[in-house]
Amino acid sequence: MSEPGNMFEPGADNGGGRARFVEVFQAQRARMEALVSRRVGCRATASDLVQELFLRFWRRPEVKVEALDTYLLRCAGNLAIDHLRSEGSRERVVEAALPADEAQAPEQAVQVDHDLQRIEAALRALPERTRQIFLLNRIHGCKYGEIATAMQLSQSAVEKHMMRALEACKASVADPASIPRRPGSARR
Repeated sequence: MSEPGNMFEPGADNGGGRARFVEVFQAQRARMEALVSRRVGCRATASDLVQELFLRFWRRPEVKVEALDTYLLRCAGNLAIDHLRSEGSRERVVEAALPADEAQAPEQAVQVDHDLQRIEAALRALPERTRQIFLLNRIHGCKYGEIATAMQLSQSAVEKHMMRALEACKASVADPASIPRRPGSARR
C-alpha cells in the first residue's frame, strides 16, 4: 500500500500533484542517474536519459502511479535497457556495412558512408507499410509472424514486403542510380 501523497497523476494539476512529482523526482534523481550510468557506462548519457524520463512523465496524460519513487527507478532502468538496445541495433547496422578488415583506408570508410546514405534513401522511397515491416524485422527484431499479427496481414504478405525492401537496399548499393523515387500514389 502506498503512502498518502505518494500518488501522482502526471498530466493533471491535482492540487500539488506536479509539485509532488518534482519533489519525488528530485529526491530520486541521483539514484536514477547512478542506476542508468552503471547500465550504459556513461554519466552524461545517464543524465540525458533521466532528463528524458522527466519530460516523458511531465507530458503524460493523467495516469495514477502509486509508489512513485520505486516506479521512477524501474522506469529509469527500463529506459537504460531501451537505450542499450537502440545502440546495439545501430552498431549492428554499421558493423554489417563495414568490411572485415579493420585497417581500412579512409576511402573505404567514405564508401561505406555513401552506401549507408543510399540504403537510407532507398528505404525512405519505399511505401510506408513496406518500410515499417522492414524496420520492425531488421531493427526491432520482430519475426514475420509477429509482424503479420500486429499489422493484420498474412505472413506471405509480410514476406513479400520484406523481399521488396531487401531488393531495394541491395539495388541501392549495387547501382546508386537505381534508388527508386517514391511516386505520388505508392502501392501498398
